[in-house]
Amino acid sequence: MKFSLERGIQFFSQKRFEQAKKEFLGLSERPEENPIIAYYLGLTYTKLREYQKAVPLLEYVILTHHNLFYIFQCRMVLGLIYSLTAQYQLAEMEFRNLIKLGIESPQVYTSLGFVLYGQGKSKEGIECLKKALVYKPNYSSALNNLGYIYAEEGINTSEAVSLIKKAQKSDPGNPVYLDSLGWAYYKNGNLVDAKAYLRKALDIAKSNKEIAAHLKRVLEDEKKGS
Repeated sequence: MKFSLERGIQFFSQKRFEQAKKEFLGLSERPEENPIIAYYLGLTYTKLREYQKAVPLLEYVILTHHNLFYIFQCRMVLGLIYSLTAQYQLAEMEFRNLIKLGIESPQVYTSLGFVLYGQGKSKEGIECLKKALVYKPNYSSALNNLGYIYAEEGINTSEAVSLIKKAQKSDPGNPVYLDSLGWAYYKNGNLVDAKAYLRKALDIAKSNKEIAAHLKRVLEDEKKGS
């Protein structure tokens, strides 16, 4: 069977990631010799959550490709991989490099805000999320993250509920937003709505340990108060 870069890209576009991976790996030219192959295979590995295989390919593209679009994409994906694997310092470096390149988008500032908060830098994280909302006032990820931090840190629990409700309105079935809203209600002292939203979130994402822990906390507090 003759493998084709074009067919691999087509499989990737169709979200047929296993087929795309097979196509890219079957090419006579190796990914380490061609940044375009490395780019698409790196993205494919990312979609398949094979992060350790994705990282060196994306780094190779950054070092060898001259097109800023590819460099931006690879730095963004690397930052997201490092965020997902809790390597927050590496993620911060990638997002700050994007800003140095002049790429100041709501997505970059939201992602940077998340990893700063993950390192305990709440104040800096909040400032980045506020910047994201300057660029795009209804950006749901920034609204959710900022609201969650407000709730978690006890900064402004009423504002936290308001921010997350705006995010949740754009994607009502998103368990992340439902969890954040339930937790914000809990922090605001509303156990009834907290329990309702956290149960909705857990019904959708049954194996999510963080949502389960939030719901357990609410139910324990409810039991204490009864």
